[in-house]
Amino acid sequence: MFCYQCEQTAKGEGCNKSGVCGKNPEVAALQDVLVYALKGLSAVSVDARKSGIVDHDIAVFTVKALFSTLTNVDFDPARFLDLIKKAVALRDGLKERVKKAGGILDEKPAAVSFQPELTVAGLVGQAKIAGLKADASIHPDILSLQHILLFGVKGVAAYADHAQILGQEDDTVYAFVQEALAAILRENIDLNGWVGWVLKCGEINLRTMELLDAGNTGAFGHPVPTSVPLGAKKGKAILISGHDLKDLSALLKQTEGKGINIYTHGEMLPAHGYPELKKYPHFYGHYGTAWQNQAREFAEFPGAILMTTNCIQRPREAYAANIFTCGLVGWPGVPHIADDNFEPVIKKALELPGFAADTEGKSVMVGFARNAVLGVADNVIEAVKGKAIRHFFLVAGCDGAKPGRNYYTEFVEKAPKDTLILTLACGKFRFFDKELGDIGGIPRLLDVGQCNDAYSAIQIAVALSKAFNVGVNDLPLSMILSWYEQKAVAILLTLLYLGIKDIRLGPSLPAFITPNVLDVLVKNFGIKPITTPDEDLKAILG
Repeated sequence: MFCYQCEQTAKGEGCNKSGVCGKNPEVAALQDVLVYALKGLSAVSVDARKSGIVDHDIAVFTVKALFSTLTNVDFDPARFLDLIKKAVALRDGLKERVKKAGGILDEKPAAVSFQPELTVAGLVGQAKIAGLKADASIHPDILSLQHILLFGVKGVAAYADHAQILGQEDDTVYAFVQEALAAILRENIDLNGWVGWVLKCGEINLRTMELLDAGNTGAFGHPVPTSVPLGAKKGKAILISGHDLKDLSALLKQTEGKGINIYTHGEMLPAHGYPELKKYPHFYGHYGTAWQNQAREFAEFPGAILMTTNCIQRPREAYAANIFTCGLVGWPGVPHIADDNFEPVIKKALELPGFAADTEGKSVMVGFARNAVLGVADNVIEAVKGKAIRHFFLVAGCDGAKPGRNYYTEFVEKAPKDTLILTLACGKFRFFDKELGDIGGIPRLLDVGQCNDAYSAIQIAVALSKAFNVGVNDLPLSMILSWYEQKAVAILLTLLYLGIKDIRLGPSLPAFITPNVLDVLVKNFGIKPITTPDEDLKAILG
């Protein structure tokens, strides 16, 4: 196996024995074969579009299947076997339709005619033609850009899937996913061409996040500032983790009147700000922190646990009997809810003891998405003009287990009191419960939401730039980002597409970026690695 799609990849170079994420060589091989099959399906889909054949079901399947290969999503070999078989069956069926329509098929790429073995063991043997570095003839810089594109498209697929579930779609997104996967099979694209593809991915991801924003706010209302308790309430309990607000909504409806309190974990925290979710009286509070701490936190939770979307790790024995998955998440042996009927989760919660007593804890504020922040934009603008606010920091992104991520805690703690900090995604758990005070009634720490709510942060930045009649890069705004997996890659590409410069990225730079490609990013966008909080604050503020 070889995988280096996440920030914690072994030795900062790549996992080649087993994944740091918990992915074994068998699953890694199956994911490689699935991506290879999706490239072939996408190449045929692009040819089909030229013949006027646009298959919506194939497009949706492609983003869902690609999403399943993100870090910490699906570890179940049986499910990958089914996805590979379906990808090839859809490809071959579409080829026949194109031929009947008199269309032209480019059958030169081997992925277009690849025939998979019918067993997991057989597919693992085929992985050598499908891996990230299967073709040693590709120039390292070209390969680097191809992989940036692939991982960015995986992020787009994740957001497109979330949006589609909420009824928000744009065929432009589906077409790009297919075109990008097909492009990776081509041999006639030069370095500048690949840079163009990478920036196009950022553009499409912006549209995809816009769709997801419309889906979330259309279904559940615009987030409003909300205080969320971090303690516990006596009684039965269910913990929901991941990102899918529709799953949370269904769970809240199905647990009404059953004496079960619902707690969020990880990136579900911002859900408490949505009016159509917070209206449920049994939607109580938040438990725990970010995804990488789940083994300890889940073991101590006295109720049932539901994992939506990504972020699952190998369940420990202490809670293995209490955890369930839904959506695209999978782990061998863990019960999977495939039909939105959470009765098994509810039954398990009623069997377990729940919290024996009320537990006092801190509370945190959420709900500062674009609507809430722009609603007080006049106050913010006046505070800047009056020099009460000197600078804005977007300290955002993924969390992870590396000690170097303590940088973000220290940065926020050391940021001067006349600075305002926006945050989003699970990186916030490094400092989400810090009491930073306020500036003229405006909290110094504003939780914008989940990782996809980078869209909200972008809209806030654009609105401020218009208010001050300057470009975004001329605002007193600095972006201090942390990354872990492929959605973060897509968001970074969006920021680059928008021309955002001087981004500080950490805790380490991606292993899949070669020195020459990094040099392009530095020269064109001023992207730089984090150093120390003191040095970076001094460089930014003087």
